[in-house]
Amino acid sequence: MNLLIKVFLPLVVAGLLGAFGKLVQILIRPYFSSLRHLPGPPRGGLFYGNLKSVFAGDNSAVHEAWLEKYGHVIKYKGFFNKDRLYTTDLKAVNHFLTHSSDYQKPALARFFLSKMLGEGLLIAEGESHRKQRRVLNPAFGPGQIRELTSIFIDQARELCSFWDAKISTLGEPARINVLDGLSKTTLNIIGLAGFNYYFDALNPDKKNELSEAFSVIFSGAEDGLSFWDILISLFPPLRLIPNTEVRRLEQAKASMRRIGLQLVAEKKASVMRAHANEKSGSIEMKDVHDRDLLTLLIKANMASDLPETVRLSDEDVLWQVPTFLVAGHETTSSATTWCLFALTQAPEVQQKLREELFTIATDTPTMDELNSLHYLDAVMRETLRLYAPVAQTTKEAKKDDVVPLSVPFTDTCGEVHDSIKIDKGTQFFLPLLVINRSKALWGEDALEFKPERWESLPEAVSSIPGVWSNLLTFTGGPRSCIGYRFTLVEMKALLFMLVRSFEFELAVPYEDITRKQQVVQRPLVKSEMEKGSQMPLLLKRYQRI
Repeated sequence: MNLLIKVFLPLVVAGLLGAFGKLVQILIRPYFSSLRHLPGPPRGGLFYGNLKSVFAGDNSAVHEAWLEKYGHVIKYKGFFNKDRLYTTDLKAVNHFLTHSSDYQKPALARFFLSKMLGEGLLIAEGESHRKQRRVLNPAFGPGQIRELTSIFIDQARELCSFWDAKISTLGEPARINVLDGLSKTTLNIIGLAGFNYYFDALNPDKKNELSEAFSVIFSGAEDGLSFWDILISLFPPLRLIPNTEVRRLEQAKASMRRIGLQLVAEKKASVMRAHANEKSGSIEMKDVHDRDLLTLLIKANMASDLPETVRLSDEDVLWQVPTFLVAGHETTSSATTWCLFALTQAPEVQQKLREELFTIATDTPTMDELNSLHYLDAVMRETLRLYAPVAQTTKEAKKDDVVPLSVPFTDTCGEVHDSIKIDKGTQFFLPLLVINRSKALWGEDALEFKPERWESLPEAVSSIPGVWSNLLTFTGGPRSCIGYRFTLVEMKALLFMLVRSFEFELAVPYEDITRKQQVVQRPLVKSEMEKGSQMPLLLKRYQRI
């Protein structure tokens, strides 16, 4: 007994002292924060700060209301009453995006995402991210996406057949949750295009271990951050406490790891066999042109002209499997779902788009043919402006900094500033969606779905520092989305097949649709919240005259 006391008492005391130190830090931090004189909403509770009002509904709408009331540079309270900077100033946003080594994911976000994705490209920071990005880049060029387009079209055709069968069963028009079908189809697509693995997700009788493991892992993301998640991210020793949900997640991750390692091993062996008869016996970066992304990644990583110092370990390669699944699956299904929703609210746009799609004579278009459809492109851009799958992201300063502004602001003491002083540890909330639909940038009709706006854009949007199309949907700078070309062509292929095959109407009143930011923005029906994420539309087969 005395031995137990001698061993555990110092640990308990150390834990209590650590917790007390954290509490003192939380209580005094606001009085020394470099953001303390920024305008913003009144402080909320000690634990959640202002986040309860953000999480309660459409968080972008909450932020927009704060910006309208307090100006374009504000602060609000995050977890444990910690100040967060929020600004739509484009010069400041550009600074944060281009200085990615100085502004990284906060510990809580890294912990939450790493539960699903390990240390893949979305989680890695600094040199690890640069290494992964360099080896992955060849897989996401236009030439590689061109090779994958037939997969997009084939799986879109399978979805059409799936919904057509539902119409035959339910009658016309049929109420269908299009989010479910699109989510399963994009899972099939990323399985085939990512690592030549067929989930057969639209088949209700087909079960496979990887699909089930992925469902378990992603369901934790759908539930969002719990109080326990936040505590164990702040106090790592708490992760040692037995937890049923944690065990379930770890079992799923173990299954995904085992299957992923098998896929990596098979593809490495396949690459070596393919080059066994080559005279040089080596692989050059210029030879990297195979079809699925994982094979392409492995070939790039094994290339003889790749310096050993930037070569990825098998572990790094492995973690790209869940990264491909999450980044290449939920984002596209969410964006396409919101596009169909927008088309139900603008039937003239839906018909105009359909007429353009039928100008392509074939039902198996190439990437170049899809990209030649200008109105489809405008519909896509407008969808990704108004319904960006990822509405915002958070960064944390790794050092003290001074952030420049394009427009000065006045603090609560009446002083005017043309920059913002940032302390190490300060969190910045990057408002992707809010900037995408800002009236100050896009005009008074910024909240309307108008594809025609892309014929002549306001001058102000040219300063938006996004990697694609004057938008922050795929962010910008060194951390911009590496797979944006993949998403764009995949989404165009889906819309090409679906809008040519069906007419879409909303199955519930417009006011009944709401959205919730989880990993991506997902739609819900207010009167049917118990059903979870869904987008119920009425589908009729399109009869071309």
